[in-house]
Amino acid sequence: MTTKRTGRAAAKSAHSLRPHILVLHGPNLNLLGSREPQHYGVATLDDINQDLVGRGEAAGALVETFQHNHEGALIERIHQAARDHADFIIINPAGYTHTSVAMRDALAASAIPFVEIHLSNIYARESFRHHSYFSDLAVGVVSGLGAQGYELALEYALRHIQNRTSHGSQKTEKAH
Repeated sequence: MTTKRTGRAAAKSAHSLRPHILVLHGPNLNLLGSREPQHYGVATLDDINQDLVGRGEAAGALVETFQHNHEGALIERIHQAARDHADFIIINPAGYTHTSVAMRDALAASAIPFVEIHLSNIYARESFRHHSYFSDLAVGVVSGLGAQGYELALEYALRHIQNRTSHGSQKTEKAH
């Protein structure tokens, strides 16, 4: 049996025509607000998620958030995003930025455009944090702007989706 793969927009059902953005948070981000505020700020993960979901609703988009401390759970969620025909991913891989070829491969296989985000400036920290397994696949990288970086990534994602759909194509700025 041969399965024909359709475009992301064509595969969406009529009830889910609004943009679908998945925000993924990697390990230890559940500790935001109390963990090293000098690097990560005082906003909690719940604060960040509520803000993103509210901004998404105001823009007519579905914003889903998911945090997990286990690599496999994050990989499974990326696979699910592809099955759900998500339009865009915003991902803070946290410590997996520097170690996870498996998450990189999942993102590449999903073919969903994504922005990589970091609350702290990873290039102003320890040298082992300077390498990312995701940056070369990402449409863009936001680093060092704290919780505001998520807001900027969401604004970009919404504009990216709007530009793609208004041009009637499924082009991405960077091929995966």
